Amino acid sequence: MPCRRELMASLPVDGGSGSRQRLPGRLLRRGSWRPKMPTPRLLVLFGSQTGTAQDVAERLGREAQRRRLGCRVQALDSYAVANLIREPLVIFVCATTGQGDPPDNMKSSSPSRYPPCYRVSLEVGALTWVSCACRTSGGLYSGKTCRPLPCVRWTLPSWALGTPPTPMGQPRCIHRFNFVAKKLHRRLLQLGGSALMPMCLGDDQHELGPDATIDPWLGDLWEKVLRLYPVPLDLPVIPPGVPFAPGDVVLIQPSNSAAHIQQFCQVLGLDPKQYFILQPREPDVPCPPELPQPCSVWHLVSQYLDIASVPRRSFFELLACLSLHELEREKLLELSSAQGQEDLCEYCSRPRRTILEVLCDFPHTAGAIPPDYLLDLIPQIRPRAFSIASSLLVHPRRLQILVAVVQYQTRLREPRRGLCSSWLASLDPEKGPVQVPLWVRPGGLAFPETPDTPVIMVGPGTGVAPFRAAIQERVAQGQTVSRPPLCSPGNFLFFGCRWQDQDFYWAAEWQELEKRGCLTLVTAFSREQGQKVYVQHRLRERGPLVWELLDHHGAYFYLAGNAKYMPADVTEALMSIFQEEGGLSHPNAATYLARLQRTLRFQTETWA
Repeated sequence: MPCRRELMASLPVDGGSGSRQRLPGRLLRRGSWRPKMPTPRLLVLFGSQTGTAQDVAERLGREAQRRRLGCRVQALDSYAVANLIREPLVIFVCATTGQGDPPDNMKSSSPSRYPPCYRVSLEVGALTWVSCACRTSGGLYSGKTCRPLPCVRWTLPSWALGTPPTPMGQPRCIHRFNFVAKKLHRRLLQLGGSALMPMCLGDDQHELGPDATIDPWLGDLWEKVLRLYPVPLDLPVIPPGVPFAPGDVVLIQPSNSAAHIQQFCQVLGLDPKQYFILQPREPDVPCPPELPQPCSVWHLVSQYLDIASVPRRSFFELLACLSLHELEREKLLELSSAQGQEDLCEYCSRPRRTILEVLCDFPHTAGAIPPDYLLDLIPQIRPRAFSIASSLLVHPRRLQILVAVVQYQTRLREPRRGLCSSWLASLDPEKGPVQVPLWVRPGGLAFPETPDTPVIMVGPGTGVAPFRAAIQERVAQGQTVSRPPLCSPGNFLFFGCRWQDQDFYWAAEWQELEKRGCLTLVTAFSREQGQKVYVQHRLRERGPLVWELLDHHGAYFYLAGNAKYMPADVTEALMSIFQEEGGLSHPNAATYLARLQRTLRFQTETWA
C-alpha cells in the first residue's frame, strides 16, 4: 500500500571525453546522414497533461520522418490556429483529463475553457476546405475536402486519463470518456471538415495502455497518408509582486536527487562536470529554452532529464535502435514490439520501474548511448501542479501548499517515491538558502465575489488545500456564517480522511473558525468505525441542508481531490439529494446538475 507522508510548504513569493559530451540537439533535428525532407510537411499538434499524448505526438514525428515526410511537433498552446489553413497535413493528439477537461496546454490564455477552434466566434463552414482526421484517447478520425487549393488534412488522437473502470470493466463516467476529442470532432465537422478515418478512442487504463488502439490506427493512417504523398524511390519562477487568488495553482519544477544523477552519469560514462553547447541541426526546431548555453552535464541531468519517470514504449524502441549489444538489443526489440506489450507492462509499468533502473538493467546499451540522443531518449521533467492553500490577505508575501510525500512499495526492492514531493521534503532551509522554481497560473476553481453567496466545499485529503485559501480569503473579507439557521449564507466544508489523528489537516484552524462562527465543518474519518464513512455519506446525511443552500440561497458547490472514484460518488450523492429533497425525477435531477455546471455553480478540480 502507498505510504503517504504529508508536507506543508510555505514559500516566499518575493523575491568522459570531450567528444562524447557534446549534445547538439534532439533526434528529429539532427543527423547529417538524413536527406532533406520534401514537402508537404506534417504538423503534429498535441494537448497533453501527463506526457502520454506528447509521447505519441513525438512518435508520430519520428514515423513521419522515416517515411520521408518533414514534420513539426508542437504543443497546441504554442500554435496560432488561424495558420491551420496553410498547413498541408495536420495531426491533433489530445488527452482528456479530470472530469472531461482539456489538458492545460490545449487551453488558450483567454478565459474560455476550450481551444479557439471550439468557439462559436468561428463561423460555421470556416473550415470547409479542411480535411480532417481525428484520434482520441480511444479513437481517431480524419477528413478531407474538395477545394481545388492546398487542403489541410486533420488528425486527432486523444486519451482518457484517469477514467476509473467499474467492476464490470466499463468507464464510470462514460459520457465524459474522451470528451475533449469528441467535442473537437463535432466542432471540426460543424466548421466544414469531413471524416477520412473512423474515430479511434483509446483508454489509458487499458491493460496494454493506449497503444492497444494506437498501433492498428497508425497503420491505417500511414497507409492513407502515403497514398496521398508516396515516398520517392530515390530517397534514403514567480517574479516579485505577482498576485494570486483562491483557486489558483502553483507549478513547481523539481530536480533529480544527487544519488540518481551520479548513478546515471556512471552508467552512461558521462562526466557530470563537463560543459557542452547545444547546436540544433534543423533550423525550425529550436534548442530547449530551459537549458543554459553552455550547459553542464550535471545541470542537464538534474534539471531536465526525467530519469525517475516510468519509460514508455517509445523509449525501448529508440533504445533498441541505439543498442550495439546483440542480446540486449533483441530484448529491447521484443519489449518495444506490439506482441511484447504484456511483457513490457509486467517488466516496467506494473512495478513502476524507472528509466534509470532500465538503463542499469541494460548496461552495455546504456554505456554506448551517444550523448547526442539523450534529449530524444529521455523526456523532460514536467512541472507538478499544486493548489495554493493560503490567501495573501492572511499571509502576505507567502504562498503555502499541502503536499503528500508519495512513497510506496512494489515488487522491486527499492520503494517508489514521488519525484517532486520527495525533492520538496528533502529541502532544508537551515542548511542554506533554498530555491524552488515555481510560477502561478489560474486554476479550475472560481469563487463568488458577492459576500452573501454561500459556498459548499467538498475536499477529502489534500483536496482541501484550495478551500483553505478560499475560506481564509472570505473570512478576511468578513464573510461568516451565523447559527441558527444552518442554511444561512457562509462557508460549509466537508472534509474526509482515514484517521483523525493522522490526516486531519489544519484541524486546529478549522475548529477555531467554527468557534468564531465563520465555518460549518462536517468530517468523515473513514477508518475510525466498523463501516467506512466517506464525504458522500455525510452529504447524504445533510441532504436537506445541501438542497436548501443550492436551491433557495444560490450556493456554489465545489469539489476537489482524487479523480478515481470520489467525484463520481459525490455526484451520485448530489443526484440522490436532488431527487429525495427536491422531489425531482432522475432526468430532471440530471438537468438540474447540468444547469449548475453550466452556470459555474458546480465546479471540480481533480487529479489522478
